[in-house]
Amino acid sequence: MKNERLLTFVQGMSRLLQSDPHEPLILEQGGMLLADLVKYDDWLPEAFARPHPQFYQQYLLYADPLDRFSMVSFVWGPGQKTPVHDHMTWGLIGMLRGQEVDTHYFKKPEGGYRRGESVILLPGQVGSVSPSTHDVHEVANFYSDRPSISIHVYGGNIGRIQRHVFDPDSGQEKNFVSGYSNDVIPNLWN
Repeated sequence: MKNERLLTFVQGMSRLLQSDPHEPLILEQGGMLLADLVKYDDWLPEAFARPHPQFYQQYLLYADPLDRFSMVSFVWGPGQKTPVHDHMTWGLIGMLRGQEVDTHYFKKPEGGYRRGESVILLPGQVGSVSPSTHDVHEVANFYSDRPSISIHVYGGNIGRIQRHVFDPDSGQEKNFVSGYSNDVIPNLWN
């Protein structure tokens, strides 16, 4: 069943995090679980795949009751992108539909951020972010004429974590909490 795919992923992540593993193991094994989910594009309901004409959408799919992880669908309208930002926790990015450009930024000793390599994520591929390796990036829809959708999993409730956006030239930061685009927490496996 299509909705079983999401339930299987959530159960797998819950079992993985139950033993409080080190982050490299979370990124490796959680990445494999996410890759198993995003290799199929038949399970995400339309309500969590709708683009907005002006702003990318972050739809909550699952929030662990112990705040061990959360899961969202990011829906990118044509040409939409994030500001340069951080996460303050580990994260996994699984490409479901379309393509997305993930550009890393690195703090310069003299201030500001240096633009690093850009990676294009294709459907079925998984990337990661982490404060211990590379937490600051900008994400953009590869396409200027159609939406793209990625599934993100974070080590906490990302809609409640205080994070930062950065001006890459000056390094000036601004605090923000992203929240979610949907008003209701879904139960996708009913």
